[in-house]
Amino acid sequence: MAQSGTLAKGFWYIARNVISGLPIRSDVRAIGVEGKDRVRGLWWRDAAGVEHRVACDAVGASFGLRSETQLADLAGCAFGFDDVARQWLPRRDAAGRSSMPGVYLAGDGAGIGGADVAELQGERAALAALEDLGARIDAARVAVLDRKLARQARFRRALEHAYPYPAHLLDDMADEEIICRCEGIAAGALHAAATERGAREMNRLKAFTRIGMGRCQGRVCGHAAAEILARTLGEDIAAVGRLRGNPPVKPIPVGGLP
Repeated sequence: MAQSGTLAKGFWYIARNVISGLPIRSDVRAIGVEGKDRVRGLWWRDAAGVEHRVACDAVGASFGLRSETQLADLAGCAFGFDDVARQWLPRRDAAGRSSMPGVYLAGDGAGIGGADVAELQGERAALAALEDLGARIDAARVAVLDRKLARQARFRRALEHAYPYPAHLLDDMADEEIICRCEGIAAGALHAAATERGAREMNRLKAFTRIGMGRCQGRVCGHAAAEILARTLGEDIAAVGRLRGNPPVKPIPVGGLP
């Protein structure tokens, strides 16, 4: 209830889907896509062990919302592992100050929060920058922002706990399952790099397999690869580290270079 308006919006979306006849399945224990040359169907197993199938010609999937932290990484900011988000995030104080003097962080580049949170964090970081420059700031406004951000943080952590990353779905993943579409890397290559070549850390895995070297620079495949590496080694995901950021943050055409 820390964000009752957002909670009500979520219930509204669920009600709209139910009224429209769109089924929502929860507590899925295994999932697979059928078809060789193209998608023919989807199957899944529920908590009771019952298998379900539906014919379809396309499947959408998500690894969850991931913060794009490359800019903070390239700026030299210190990172810490967030157990709830299961991701390495740049460290910052409540005002948005990073570990690097003069670098302030706000929005989804420092942690997933959404548009409303980004707006509040942006204003709070701006006030922190002004304060550090010696300017007088509105203490009452700072207090209001801090209270709103604290409520938003409670809501976000509750949401992450309610919808945890379904890492168990990786346990039965076939070796031929493609993890990195940019480079065409399958799960089997990641398993082999860990068990046969001694890759125990993400950047070593990257060197052996090219995971994270494609167009997305690991934004799409990096988290899934880290989960697979950790589970292959029997380690916690924090132990395998993170992919280091490299410029350019986003691909640019050669014609755009000076």
